[in-house]
Amino acid sequence: MKIPAETKPAIWGAVGGAVLLATVGFAWGGWVTGGTAHQMAMKEADTAVVKVLAPICVDKFQRAPDMAANLTAFKAASSYQQATFISDGGWATMVGSDKPYSGTARACAEMVSKLTQ
Repeated sequence: MKIPAETKPAIWGAVGGAVLLATVGFAWGGWVTGGTAHQMAMKEADTAVVKVLAPICVDKFQRAPDMAANLTAFKAASSYQQATFISDGGWATMVGSDKPYSGTARACAEMVSKLTQ
């Protein structure tokens, strides 16, 4: 089969255009692969879950019978130990779970640190 001579430049132009389009699209156009989109969606979902659970954690902390003593001990702890204090106190663990959802204790600690007695 013989290809006309004027077809070759058109084919190479289409191939070059496709490569250029893909390069520009992925580099500057915001295109992502399916795997990257999935990772981004999971990260956003985790962030949303923590945003919902953190206020519940703060409410559990405030409703504890010895809230004033807990708040004093919490504020005495270093900022690195505060999330552990919240986690160990059980306030970040939700009903039906045996451990806190990742990130909830840290978000809860940030909110509790703004409380006053």
